[in-house]
Amino acid sequence: MKNLFKYAAVQWKSMLAIIVILFVQAYCDLSLPAYTSDIVNVGIQQGGIEDQIPEAISVEEMDRLLLFVPEDDQQTVLDAYDKDDSTYDTEAYVLKSSVSDNEDEIGEPENLLQGPMMLVSGFESDSDMTKQIESQIKENLPPQMVSEDMDIFDIMEMLPQEQRDAMTEKMSEQLKDMPDSILEQAAVSYVRSAYENVGMDMDRMQTNYLLVTGGKMAALAFLGMAASVTVGFLASRVGASTGRNLRSRVFKKVVGFSNNEFDHFSTASLITRSTNDIQQIQLLTVMLLRIVLYAPILAIGGIWQVFQTNVSMSWIIALAVVLIALVILVLFLVAMPKFKILQTLVDKVNLVMREILTGLPVIRAFSTEKHEEERFDAANLDLTKTNLFVNRAMTFMMPVMMLVMNGVSVLIMWTGAHGIDDGQMQVGDMMAFIQYTMQIIMGFLMLCMLSIMLPRAAVAADRVEEVLQSRTVIHDPEQPKTFDREERGLLRFDHVSFRYPGAEENVLHDITFTAKPGQTTAIIGSTGSGKSTLVNLIPRFYDVTEGSITLDGTDIREVSQHELRDRLGYVPQKGLLFSGDIASNIMFGNPDGSEEEMKEAAEIAQAVEFIEEKPDRYKSHIAQGGSNVSGGQKQRLSIARAIAKHPEVFIFDDSFSALDFKTDVTLRKALRKRTKDSTVLIVAQRISTILNAEQIIVLDEGRIAGMGTHSELLENCEVYRQIAASQLSESELNAGKAGKSDGADGKEAVSHA
Repeated sequence: MKNLFKYAAVQWKSMLAIIVILFVQAYCDLSLPAYTSDIVNVGIQQGGIEDQIPEAISVEEMDRLLLFVPEDDQQTVLDAYDKDDSTYDTEAYVLKSSVSDNEDEIGEPENLLQGPMMLVSGFESDSDMTKQIESQIKENLPPQMVSEDMDIFDIMEMLPQEQRDAMTEKMSEQLKDMPDSILEQAAVSYVRSAYENVGMDMDRMQTNYLLVTGGKMAALAFLGMAASVTVGFLASRVGASTGRNLRSRVFKKVVGFSNNEFDHFSTASLITRSTNDIQQIQLLTVMLLRIVLYAPILAIGGIWQVFQTNVSMSWIIALAVVLIALVILVLFLVAMPKFKILQTLVDKVNLVMREILTGLPVIRAFSTEKHEEERFDAANLDLTKTNLFVNRAMTFMMPVMMLVMNGVSVLIMWTGAHGIDDGQMQVGDMMAFIQYTMQIIMGFLMLCMLSIMLPRAAVAADRVEEVLQSRTVIHDPEQPKTFDREERGLLRFDHVSFRYPGAEENVLHDITFTAKPGQTTAIIGSTGSGKSTLVNLIPRFYDVTEGSITLDGTDIREVSQHELRDRLGYVPQKGLLFSGDIASNIMFGNPDGSEEEMKEAAEIAQAVEFIEEKPDRYKSHIAQGGSNVSGGQKQRLSIARAIAKHPEVFIFDDSFSALDFKTDVTLRKALRKRTKDSTVLIVAQRISTILNAEQIIVLDEGRIAGMGTHSELLENCEVYRQIAASQLSESELNAGKAGKSDGADGKEAVSHA
């Protein structure tokens, strides 16, 4: 997980903007249920009245209210109002704007009038509670003071103030046990009747409230939509940028790999890590920014709103969260190990497919298509089984989550219905509570849905990180030196030994020789004697285990790899061309070279003949890997590529094996003229290729078995004589010993061989 956030953290500015916008989106989403509750409670049930005390009340109604307000507090109530005898149908008291706009100032009159408004409303509507209070008052008064046509207001007005205050206090004690919601509803009911008494249009008030509240909801919905779209846009950019940066980093890292790292990471695995794994990270980065960051904001905000709405049902939220957490935990424990296996199986499928596609001609030649199909089916079936297991485990999640959501909804309605029946909450509050609960559960549900992708992406991130954190064995020195210009092209091996990383024995033992400019140094030996390994040490595909290699008098490990390889013209054992055209392949190492240089290199490499035969000549298309040219043509273009670079040192690693004898002789003759000032190293299997080399090194099991010219080695080196005897006739061997071998003799010798 930490790797996923680390990769995305590079785009921290965009992420910060996303977090801010997510808070805006959460505010919009969390505000909508409250407005829904207001529409139901205030707009529909209360007729658009949201005031706890009337903003306008007739003088008569105010006098009735003051009958139930203690004498000491009556003036406080009157100070909150101004008299108005022109705006309404009757003389009225109007709440001062300074009081209505100030929550602190309006609080005191609300507390003083809440009980009296309920009592007055009850007495006017003849409720059971007020009838009981009225009968108790009449029973406590002398019969001569009470007549049948007197109502409670007449009685209260007739009583002395002290007695009235005592009775008011006793009534207030009875009201304390009543739920706040009932007191609030009674207050709203009274305010409605007070507005009707002064002639206010209640239908218009309700319509205005519904339109204003609905308009606010619509505005919030559009703002939330805009925030969601913006987050999606920014998250997509962050995800795409993260994928681009990772691919670039992995590519740069892999390009800097030595052969040792390529031995550790297979090509198929590196391809999977650079494509499929990074795609998983990119996709999850978008989901992280859109869901993972939003889910806790929504859940925490929903919990806060729930406590603002109704605390008594908060235990339902806790129960739902615990159930969801248990489901997620079980899924992670079951699926996480399988996701690690899944990516390995993807590697295996890619490996098998790559092998089959690369070796298709050989497979067809040996009629092993059936075997390869079975091999691919086996790898594919393993991947399919693991995928099925993971998907089945994850599909179990959705039904469980829906069961939790529906069960919680039923539980809220069951509990909320009892609360409404007892007067503890309103219908709109229950609706808002359900919506908040669903938002909280949806937050966790989004996280749970993300858990389908999270384990796989976490594994993918670890695999990519493994490549990025891999230690490159071969690296540039901190303070690289430069080559000595006075010894241009002079290559020395000084007691060089080499062992492959992890191997127990050396492949090369104590190799010492000098290759000079203007001379050809040939390396020959039996298969597995270490010829290619030796020349691979020069461009630092591997570093020597013991000893040193110097070029121009400087240890090649003390200069930068770029400067070293810039002086080398390397032709690998297996010719490799890149997709493009012939010209781009020849000038691959010298892109700024002229057309004359390109044609000269092609002419020396004996490639002009087949190039001129093509309709587009040097612009002729080359397929990936050079699959549309023959092996000999591929080798000649590879040689031309090295020649066009004008290097100090030419390295030909058995690069003439696919050439016919005539082309081989002509090419080497032209090459000798072109490389008269350069150092040439040739790894060869055919003696005819190296007959005229100034220095021939014979390798046997990683050791130098002999060194000298062709004739000297025939006299002094048994290993070389055995190789020569297998390729040359006896007359040629005798001629070689006499020092009379030349190019023509070599031709005859090879034809005999």
